[in-house]
Amino acid sequence: HKEVIGNAELYLGDCMEVLPLLPRVDAVITDPPYGINKDGQKRTTGGHGGRKEYEFLGWDGERPAPAVFYAILNSADVHVVWGGNYFADLLPPTMRWLVWDKGQRINQSDGELAWTSMQSALRICTMNRVELMKDGAEHPTQKPIALMKWCIDQAGKPQTILDPFMGSGTTGVAAVQMGRRFIGIEREPKYFDIACRRIEDAQRVQDMFAHEVRDAYEMTAQQADLLEGVK
Repeated sequence: HKEVIGNAELYLGDCMEVLPLLPRVDAVITDPPYGINKDGQKRTTGGHGGRKEYEFLGWDGERPAPAVFYAILNSADVHVVWGGNYFADLLPPTMRWLVWDKGQRINQSDGELAWTSMQSALRICTMNRVELMKDGAEHPTQKPIALMKWCIDQAGKPQTILDPFMGSGTTGVAAVQMGRRFIGIEREPKYFDIACRRIEDAQRVQDMFAHEVRDAYEMTAQQADLLEGVK
């Protein structure tokens, strides 16, 4: 199943079935399952506001197979793979790792690591997890939109971005907001539907902004013509 939303192409299915059908892209930016059974969570309460409940769907029971990473590496020249520390034995050595410092020290992880294929200096983004509250968290391993925009910039500002583990579509939302082309693949129908809605909302906002800019430009041009006529 395929949905086209503006400059985004979204596929419901297994990435190993879809990837062979796609052309090469500028960059793969993705957050695969880590194999640590975090595909759901029970609702909790506490001094830090607690955690939202997510249905356990079983997709994080194991890491992707080595063949998946081989296919990903062949899909682009530039790659950003979150959870790189879980896949270090499946990915080649590289210089640039991206670090998300979550800006807080509680009982959860202080940060997350992304492996990249780039041979340049390591970069750190300090961003409190509260950013997810602004976005509206709808996935148990969702990352902030602002963090994914940072990833896109760190990847050399690619024009076409592929995410073979799209989840709730955060990478796609970031790409759309930055005016980039996006291709996403997700096998869970629940999260595919959420991704479609989020990316469609982002595209609608971008279209409205583009119309406003165009209207303002046309109005300015008309005013210039009137002033020229007065002369």
